[in-house]
Amino acid sequence: MELGLFNMPLHPPGADHAETLEADIEQLVLLDRLGFAEAWIGEHFLSEWENIMCADLVIANALARTERIKLGTGVSSLPYHHPVMLAHRIALLDQLARGRFMWGIGSGAFAADFVLWEIDTKNFEQRQLTREALDTILMLWKDPEPGPYRHRRWSFTIPERDPVLGVSLHMRPYQNRPHPPIAVAGVGPRSDMLAYGGARGFIPLSLNVLTVPTLVQHWETYEESAKQAGRSTSRSIWRIAREVYVGETSKSAREEAINGTFGRDFRAYILPLMKKINVLQALKVDPNIPDEAVTVEYLAENIWIVGDVDEVAEKLYDMYMAVGGFGTLLVMGHEWEPQAQHRDSMNRLKTQVLPRLEQKIAAKRRVKSRGVRNDTLVNRNG
Repeated sequence: MELGLFNMPLHPPGADHAETLEADIEQLVLLDRLGFAEAWIGEHFLSEWENIMCADLVIANALARTERIKLGTGVSSLPYHHPVMLAHRIALLDQLARGRFMWGIGSGAFAADFVLWEIDTKNFEQRQLTREALDTILMLWKDPEPGPYRHRRWSFTIPERDPVLGVSLHMRPYQNRPHPPIAVAGVGPRSDMLAYGGARGFIPLSLNVLTVPTLVQHWETYEESAKQAGRSTSRSIWRIAREVYVGETSKSAREEAINGTFGRDFRAYILPLMKKINVLQALKVDPNIPDEAVTVEYLAENIWIVGDVDEVAEKLYDMYMAVGGFGTLLVMGHEWEPQAQHRDSMNRLKTQVLPRLEQKIAAKRRVKSRGVRNDTLVNRNG
């Protein structure tokens, strides 16, 4: 299993932008040194809590300060962008990254951003715009014909190539085979984006505020769509995001998570947001519990992965087995306050929890493999 980060980000309204951006990038630098495989950076325009609206600029900065970690947009909300501009920005970023870039795409999720860009969500205009924008961008990365291109929300004209002056639509991604890895993120049990991703062969990402049964439905949705499109699938490409905190003891870990930035962010922002958009049900292990029962204490017990090294390894193993396996755990990004505690948590996760988790998974596979061989012998012997 690989480890990664999903950074929405999460900073209280009024926080200093320059300082929080620097803190976010410092997290990436440390995780790169620890050997984390990847990190995804969110994009929102009007959310003061999620205050990155140009993930590609943050990634460009982080690329110069890291060595191995792959960085991705989490996600580029395609309905908000002119396809020609975004095609050039992403292709240029991929050239800078030289193989360390992944392109997460989506239809947008923040209600105020839809208002800003005048998108008709009642008729699900964002879904159609996402598909049309992506098709346009992928076309631009091939060898498009010169001439005018018209769409109800954008238009552009590709001029004839001038070989003398070297004028043409020339920018292509570095990973031009035929494009950088593309990922889609899902929330709902039968996520439209995951179904779309399965049909197109894109990387599936499941976000953090979901119960295990919903995660199971995510893979079923992705896999079913892939099969209908004639594509093979592998759980190794599936990413699942979670709040993860590894403390010195289970008791201290729980207290530090509930009373620290995890608790603050959920109390002040995530839970009120989920209530407002009527998706709090996603967090309920028992669908019949009342909304007021979904507290940070409830989350620490039922959704977050919090504890000492042994407890976190056990919880991750239980989740891994319950969903049928996945390839990468994405730790959700929160402010690391106090820094020492959160850095220690990430270090424990990488150096102590992950090896134990991999050993438990490998042992389970060996047992299962022996069982299959024994069953085969019984069947052969009649």
